[in-house]
Parts: sequence; structure tokens; C-alpha cells
Amino acid sequence: MEDEDAGPGGGGEASPPRHAAASGDRARDMAASPTSSRSVTQTVNGSHRFVIQGYSLAKGMGVGKHIASETFTVGGYQWAIYFYPDGKNPEDNSAYVSVFIALASEGTDVRALFELTLLDQSGKGKHKVHSHFDRSLESGPYTLKYRGSMWGYKRFFRRTALETSDFLKDDCLKINCTVGVVVSTMDYSRPHSIEVPESDIGYHFGTLLDAQEGVDVIFRVAGEEFHAHKLVLAARSSFFRSEFFDHGSDEEKNEADTRNEIKEIVIDDMDPKVFKAVLHFMYRDNLVNDDELSASSSDCSIFDTLAGKLMAAADKYELPRLRLLCESYLCKHISVNSVATTLALADQHHAMELKSVCLKFAAENLSAVIRTEGFDYLKDNCPSLQSEILRTVAGCEEQCSSGGKSQSVWAQLSDGGDTSGRRVRPRV
Repeated sequence: MEDEDAGPGGGGEASPPRHAAASGDRARDMAASPTSSRSVTQTVNGSHRFVIQGYSLAKGMGVGKHIASETFTVGGYQWAIYFYPDGKNPEDNSAYVSVFIALASEGTDVRALFELTLLDQSGKGKHKVHSHFDRSLESGPYTLKYRGSMWGYKRFFRRTALETSDFLKDDCLKINCTVGVVVSTMDYSRPHSIEVPESDIGYHFGTLLDAQEGVDVIFRVAGEEFHAHKLVLAARSSFFRSEFFDHGSDEEKNEADTRNEIKEIVIDDMDPKVFKAVLHFMYRDNLVNDDELSASSSDCSIFDTLAGKLMAAADKYELPRLRLLCESYLCKHISVNSVATTLALADQHHAMELKSVCLKFAAENLSAVIRTEGFDYLKDNCPSLQSEILRTVAGCEEQCSSGGKSQSVWAQLSDGGDTSGRRVRPRV
């Protein structure tokens, strides 16, 4: 049997060439760094307090009929608390009250933990708690298959015991609900990363405004001067783009460019502090600080506040983002006493998001709102908005008939509603 050819060096194993061995060492040195990954399953938690005022009047509505809380959001899903004064189970003959947490938005196989707490109102802290949290669950979190799926207790509390307990005070029950939606995320290591800071373009444009370098337009507002840059304003506002660049022939524009004159504009329908806030937004892309906004909001009409006037300016100068920022700010301060005039302001300046919130708030607190000076203002100046409120009330009534509201809106007209403050939080 012939030996295999071992080459010129004779028999045995052939040694690799020197350059080949060096190449292998370099390959090992250049191998990718080890990577790792980790699956993290946890809960996104959120809570909601449901106050049931007038418990004795709710009794007798019928087995299987419930009072629903306002919906609230946890983990990207909408939830609601359902309270059954006469119980959910016909077999119990209304001996128990029932409490459930329902998935109120679209979703499939939503896994969650729940906690229901009936608050002890005596101050002793002896609350009645049903909780999935802080204990081992043999079958894991509860799974809600679809919208309308519920978790809770048909026999949450015996009615006779409830009505003589410290949980019921002044005909009122308070239920706390906590939902923990189960979410899984993948955490994996990156050998190298570079963090990119937030954009600071607003800071630099703001510095340009403060320094007044290269200004080519001066605004005269009630005796005060404001210097700015036509290109910046034109880029931000179609109103100013038309004002600066859409007039005159090409020859006139070229002649104006060669003269390099500073344009002067007189504004006689705006306060200096409002125009200053407009420029602040156009250069920095945000509102002036809350101290400036709130300083003008204490004892004056919504129309005279800085936020109200700024929204009017946003409408005039075609600045939709500024208008939306003002809507968001004003939405946070809606109350029974201010909602009617805020509605009028929103309607006047095409603030549709704010108008929608005001209509819902007014409809849900109608008995209190109709007793305010703002509602009288609508009667005298904006009667069409009163009609819109009533149409919204009709929509609320329709929702109420399908179990979506805890109290008939029309029934509020006789409940002596509180006009001193906020009744419910506005929804957006």
C-alpha cells in the first residue's frame, strides 16, 4: 500500500505555513464579542378609585344591572369597574353586592393581575382587600379573552353586613382598583453604543432671537419693539410666509433684497406680552413657562388670560402646534365654573380638541354648569353652543342606557350639583 505524498519535507504531518498560522491568530482576535439576551416579564400597574355616592338609591335597579366607573387606561388597555348593587348572580336573590373589573377596549388574551379594595371609611384602616399581587398564583395571571371579559366576585360582600359596616359612610362607598397588565420585553446587550442627546435646535434658535443677530424685521406692539428674522417666521407660519414673500413681482422682490432694508410692522391688536410669547414659541417650539401662564389666570376671564390670548394669536398666525399646546394647557384647568367660557373660546378660535373636551365635561356636569355665570354668557353670546351641549347630553344619555355611565345626565338636574369646583376629570 503506497503512502500518501507528504511533499518534499518527507513523511509525517505537514506543519502549516507560518503566514497561515498568523492569519488564524488574527481571526481569533477579531471574533465578535460575546452577546447575551434576557426576557423580562413584569406588570405595568395602574390604579383607579371609584366613588359610589347614593348607594341606597342604587339598590333595587335589578340583578345583573351595574353601575360603571369611568374608563381608565393601564398597560395600553382601557378598563372599568362594574358595581352590581343587587348582585350579578340571580341565584343569590340580591343577598350580595358584586364587583368586577372589565376589559373595556379591544384586546385578545390580555393577561393581568387584579386587586379590589373596599375602603374602610372609619379611619381604622381595616380595608377589605382581594388581591393577586404579592402572592403565588398556581395558574398564573388571569387571562381576559376579549373586550367585555371580566374578573371579580359575584359574592363580594353580603349586603346586610355592608349596610351596617364602616365601609358605607354618608351613603357612599369607595372602591380602589389596581390592574397589573403582564408584558414581556427582550433585553439584550450591545457591545458598543453611543448616546445621542435630545435635539437642542430650539435652544440655538432661541439664542439667535435673544442676541438679535441678523434681524431683518421689527414689530412694533403697543410701544414695544420686537426684532426677528423673516426666514424663521416664514418657515414656522404660512401667515408670515405670505406676508413677507408672496407679494409683489420678482423685480420688486429682487430690488428689496438688494436694499437689505429692515422691514417694520405695526401690530395694534395684541398685547406685547402675548406677541413675545408667540415669538418664544416660533423660535423655541414650546410655551413660555407655567409661572407666566398661571400669573394671568387667577382672577380674570379665560379670554383675558395669557393662555387664552395666546391661543387666539395661534389662530391668527396659523400656528396649529401652538394652538394645540394652548388647548392642552387650558384642558388641565377646566372646572365647572370655567368650562362654558372655555368652550366659547375654543369655538371662536377653531380649537376642536379643547371644544370636544368642554362639551363632554359640560354634559357630564350639567346641573352644576347651568348655574354658572359662564353658562349665562353662552345664553347671551353663543346660543348655538348651548344646543351643542344638549346634543352631547343626548349622546351621554344614549351611552348611559347601554351601561356606560354611572348616573343619568338628566338626573343631575335635580341632584344639587356642586358649583364650587371640579366634578370629574376631563377626558381627552
